[in-house]
Amino acid sequence: MNSKFLGTGVALVTPFKMDLSVDHEALANIVNFNIENGTDYLVISGTTGESVTITKQEKKDIVATISEANNGRVPMVLGIGGNNTAAIIEEITTTNLSHMDAILSVAPYYSKPTQEGLYQHFKAISEASPIDVILYNVPGRTSKNMEPSTTIRLANDFKNIVAVKEAGNNVAQYLRLIKDKPDDFLVISGDDDLALGVVLAGGAGVISVIGQAFPKTFSAMIRLGLEGKAQEAYDLHFKLMDVIGYIFEENNPAGIKAVFEALNLCKDTVRLPLVPASSQLKAKVARFVSDFR
Repeated sequence: MNSKFLGTGVALVTPFKMDLSVDHEALANIVNFNIENGTDYLVISGTTGESVTITKQEKKDIVATISEANNGRVPMVLGIGGNNTAAIIEEITTTNLSHMDAILSVAPYYSKPTQEGLYQHFKAISEASPIDVILYNVPGRTSKNMEPSTTIRLANDFKNIVAVKEAGNNVAQYLRLIKDKPDDFLVISGDDDLALGVVLAGGAGVISVIGQAFPKTFSAMIRLGLEGKAQEAYDLHFKLMDVIGYIFEENNPAGIKAVFEALNLCKDTVRLPLVPASSQLKAKVARFVSDFR
């Protein structure tokens, strides 16, 4: 089993200044804050990083900032995905992946391919990638569910497809994946609210949004779950349960950026078509952060 991706990974935000340029100082601070407080690995340029509104040059600069701040301390995963298979392969083959431990590739959105189309898409990505591949199934954003049979087929057929980030908020689908997966394949939760239950059922951990704001508590919860210490782990889950709900009330990453603003780690700025969290949501988040112990 690939132990690099056991435990808590975080889907890093991309902090912006008020002029909407990337705030590299805040980004480096967030990376250090996470590593120093127990985060096991970093995921760069995913949905939470607002990847669809980041330019190619900005992505390179973001990777450089995170790599420098990390300085080899924890594994790194780079988001490279979309609904144009040829363009994804071109990005994989033209990107310096020497500092990366895997790519995270989202199922094609908007196009709504068949299960065979999903299989062929990820087959092409696997064959093009010089490093490990983590599949990312998030039907709420892609409008197409990658069924467990397709995920398991890919896991069995391609050695470098090592994990799936499953984010369908579907407990039955998680359990099917855990039951049927190859022994060395990782099922990683992409749902913060379900992550502990997934781990206790045999999942490998989480790629979390809220974890990057409360890394000490969240990573301790997942670690306890991996050790089978359910009651102790749930005690920590209940401490975070309200804020996990808050950050997804309006949109991601506006919610998590509201938390970071309350923590004085970055501004709550997002790029259109997203807008910052409402004043009502910010007030709830600020109260939670102020009261959290």
